Amino acid sequence: MPMICLSDFEAYAKKHLPKSTWDFFAAGADECCTRDDNLLAYKRIHFRPRMLRGMSVIDTKTMLLGTEISFPVGIAPTGFHRLAWPDGEKSTARAAEAMNTCYITSTYSTCTVEEIAAAAPNGFRWFQLYILRNRALSERLVRRVEAAGFQGLVLTADLPYVGKRRDDIRNNFQVPPHMTVKNFEGVFKEESSNYGLPPNSMDPSINWNDIYWLQSLTRLPIIVKGILTKEDADLAVRHGVQGIIVSNHGGRQLDGVSATIDALTEIVDTVQDRAEVYLDGGIRTGSDVLKALALGAKCVFLGRPALWGLTYKGEEGLREVLQILHDEFRLSMALAGCHNVSGIGRNLVQFSKL
Repeated sequence: MPMICLSDFEAYAKKHLPKSTWDFFAAGADECCTRDDNLLAYKRIHFRPRMLRGMSVIDTKTMLLGTEISFPVGIAPTGFHRLAWPDGEKSTARAAEAMNTCYITSTYSTCTVEEIAAAAPNGFRWFQLYILRNRALSERLVRRVEAAGFQGLVLTADLPYVGKRRDDIRNNFQVPPHMTVKNFEGVFKEESSNYGLPPNSMDPSINWNDIYWLQSLTRLPIIVKGILTKEDADLAVRHGVQGIIVSNHGGRQLDGVSATIDALTEIVDTVQDRAEVYLDGGIRTGSDVLKALALGAKCVFLGRPALWGLTYKGEEGLREVLQILHDEFRLSMALAGCHNVSGIGRNLVQFSKL
């Protein structure tokens, strides 16, 4: 059966993954209101397309912090890719390289940063960082990331503690014993928790001053992920970050926060041109991408759909997911009258009246 849209990959993954793995990937926090609203919010936004604009040439390319990518969709950081495909993050890196887009590698990778870099030596990659209580381990990892040729550091800001994900608790979800958080393999003496690191490994004391600490460790640009308010967006740029990812962690942390597309405009209006603003959460079609760009996102990042693509056929499956989104985005641009990404503006959309 041909795969026509991203929901086809979702259906395949749900059918073929073990239930506890599917539930782990799909989980939201508490009642999953935010997870579900991330998708529903796009349905409340309508286009105002322009006609007769000579659409024979359409350019989907854009720039992320000075690096060109083929279209404004990257791969968000998600953990444990070997749960979806034996080669794990190596396949993810190869797919991103083939499609000439950005892949944000997770701290919770099941391949090392060196293995990922070797798998796709010409790929454009950022690294997502959780700061651990053992700061020396985090510092060592940052230095390895920079040495491996990653081009940005993404600090996740919304996880002082892990959200309550009911299905993981019901299933007693455990990372399989043959799988590890590879960058920390052999480092911890303590028994790992169900998410692959010892309990209470994360440092809940992280605060804005830790941006300065990271800047003292690396020359890489710092992007902060998990911002949902204009107040925090302003603090982020005042502390010298170069990018902000508007994110609610796929609805996996605090349930009841805004859908990311609803939080986007106040952050874009606050930041203006002081930093680049990106978004993740709820992207399922090329028209979703166009709506996010119309509201000010420079680029969007895919979480769960990347895992569905890996589950389907590894690198090839993820390339297919990205190609479908690329083609849908290009078609949406054409039908809306947009020749290139710089011509996509807020006058392209309106919010539906309730």
